[in-house]
Amino acid sequence: MTTQTIQPQNGIKKDNDVILQTRGLTKKFGTLVAVNNLNLELRRGEVFGFLGPNGAGKSTTVGMILGLIAPTSGSIELFGTKLDGHSWPLMRRVGAIIEEPAFYPYLSGRDNLEALSRSIGGIPKTKIDEVLKRVNLFDRAADQYGHYSMGMKQRLGIASTLLRDPELIILDEPTSGLDPAGTKEVRDLIPELAHESRAVFLCSHLLHEVELVCNRVAIIKGGVMLANSTVQELVAQGQLLQIKVANQTQALDILKKISWIKSVKVEIDDSHNEYLVVDAPKDSASRVNQVLAEHQIFASEIVNRTVSLESVFLQLTGGNSGD
Repeated sequence: MTTQTIQPQNGIKKDNDVILQTRGLTKKFGTLVAVNNLNLELRRGEVFGFLGPNGAGKSTTVGMILGLIAPTSGSIELFGTKLDGHSWPLMRRVGAIIEEPAFYPYLSGRDNLEALSRSIGGIPKTKIDEVLKRVNLFDRAADQYGHYSMGMKQRLGIASTLLRDPELIILDEPTSGLDPAGTKEVRDLIPELAHESRAVFLCSHLLHEVELVCNRVAIIKGGVMLANSTVQELVAQGQLLQIKVANQTQALDILKKISWIKSVKVEIDDSHNEYLVVDAPKDSASRVNQVLAEHQIFASEIVNRTVSLESVFLQLTGGNSGD
C-alpha cells in the first residue's frame, strides 16, 4: 500500500503546514527492533490516527517524538526543525496526554489549572478561563476534580495541554474508559482542536472513534508501517458481500479456495439468519456470484456492506486487536 499525502485545497503544499515529520525513524532495544524505518508526516489542521496492536511500537514512537526516547537512527522534525538534545523551545509548542491526567482531587478544576500554570510559568490568568470554555468546563470550574466524571477529567486534561497554546497535540487513548456521553464529548472536541490551526496525533484502539474523527491514519505492526493513507482511501479498497445461499457449507468451502477472495466467514444477524460474509476486491459481486453459479449454487441474496476501518485494520494486522 503506497503512502498518501493530503494536498491543500489549492493543490499547493506549504512547508510551514508540516507540523511533524519523521524520516527513517528507527529504535532498537538490543536485538529487538521496536520501530523500523518509520516515515510519518502530520500537517496543520488534520487529525492523524496512529494505530497498531499491542507491542506495535506506538508508545516508543510517541516517546521519541516527545524527546523522551533517543532514536537509534533516522530523524524527527517538529515545525521544520530537527529534534535534538536541546529542543525545549520546540517542546513548548507541543501538548501531550500519554497517560490518565494527574490532578489534585480536592482542588477545583480551575485551581488545578492555576497550580499547573504557576509551575509552567508565563501563563496569564485569562488563559485559564479561555481553555476552560474551550473544553466546555467553565460552568463546572469551581467543582472539585474528584467529583468530575471521567469525561470531564479527560477534558480538563486536554485543557491543561492547551495552556501553552500548542500547535501539536498528542493524545494517547483519550476516550479509554469513558462512558458513551464522555466519549462523544471528547470525540467532538478533537477535530475542533485541529481546525484551530493545530494538528492532533491520536493513538487509540477504538477504531470506530478513529474512523469518525481522523483525516488520515497510519497502521503499524512490529514497528513496521503497514498503511499510511486517508481513512476514505483505506476503506474504499475492499468490499464486503453479505450472501445468503441454501448450501452454506459447500459455498464456504468453494469461496475459501478462490485466491482473490481475502476471507469468508459465517455471521448470524439479530433475527438468527445466517449469512456468508465475503471480503473481496471492490466491484466483485458479479464475479463471486459467477463462481457460485458454476458450482450450481445460486445465491438468494447478495448485499454490499460498508467496509469499516476496523475490518481493514484486522486484515492488515492478521486479526490482532488494536487494544
